[in-house]
Amino acid sequence: MMHTTVGWHVEMEFMEDDQHTRAVALVRLPDGTEVRAHGRATRHHTDSNQPRVGEEIAGARALNELAMELLTKAHGEIDDASGRTSQPIHV
Repeated sequence: MMHTTVGWHVEMEFMEDDQHTRAVALVRLPDGTEVRAHGRATRHHTDSNQPRVGEEIAGARALNELAMELLTKAHGEIDDASGRTSQPIHV
């Protein structure tokens, strides 16, 4: 039987104008660190103005960067604990 002992909440914030959407993703980890990442989307001038689509694209890009930041953090912790270079962690 598995027990959940930890939960993460990712916060997303968006800044938008008619052409651009910027997203910031933030997760606070149980060790007290915060990992932050950014994503962007630009609407082509011939596309209709659909802010939700810009948010989805910019948000996905921020979450992808957040995942890479977390993998980098994990590698550093593995390396620090073992004193050697860890094997790649595949996404």
